[in-house]
Amino acid sequence: MGCCSGRCLLILLCCVQLFTAVERQVLDFLGYQWVPIMINFFYIIMVILGLFGAIQYRTRYILMYQLGSVLWIGWNVFVSCLYLDLGGLSKDSHILSLGVSSHHSWWKDNGPGCQGESFLSDGWQNPQNPELTTVPSCWLEYQYIEVLHCTVQLLISLLGLVYSCYVVGMFSEVEDGYYK
Repeated sequence: MGCCSGRCLLILLCCVQLFTAVERQVLDFLGYQWVPIMINFFYIIMVILGLFGAIQYRTRYILMYQLGSVLWIGWNVFVSCLYLDLGGLSKDSHILSLGVSSHHSWWKDNGPGCQGESFLSDGWQNPQNPELTTVPSCWLEYQYIEVLHCTVQLLISLLGLVYSCYVVGMFSEVEDGYYK
C-alpha cells in the first residue's frame, strides 16, 4: 500500500515535533525547570505513539497522540501567558521550577546577544546564586524567546492535530470498507 499524502505529512510533522520537543527538553534541563521537563517527557512519548500509529496504521495510537496534542496546546498557552505576565501569572514566580530552586529560563542568561554583568568583583564568584548576575544587553529578551518557542510548538501541534484527525478518518474509512 502506498503512502498517502496525509499519512506522510503526519509522519513528517511527528518527526518535527519530536525534534523540537527534544530541543526544548534540553533547554529546560539547562534551566532546571522541572515542570516543563516532566511535561516535555510525556509529550515526547505521545509523539512517538503518534509516529508509530501513523507508520503502523494504528488508530488508537493516533487518538492518544491527539489527546497529547490537545494537552500540549493547553500547556503552551499556559507557558505563553506565564512569560507574558497575562492572567495573573508572573514570569518571576517559581512555578516552572516547582519552587525548589531560584533557577529560571536558560535563555535569561544565554539569549542571543546577551552579555552578562556581575554585581560582584571578579575575585568573588558564587555560582550557586544566579540572581547575582544581570543581563541588561540582549537584543531579544528571554520571555519573548520562550513565547516564540511556544508559538512554534502551537503551530506544529495544531497542524499535527488537523492531519491526525484526517488520518484517523481515512483509516476508519479503510477499516469500514474492509469489514463490509
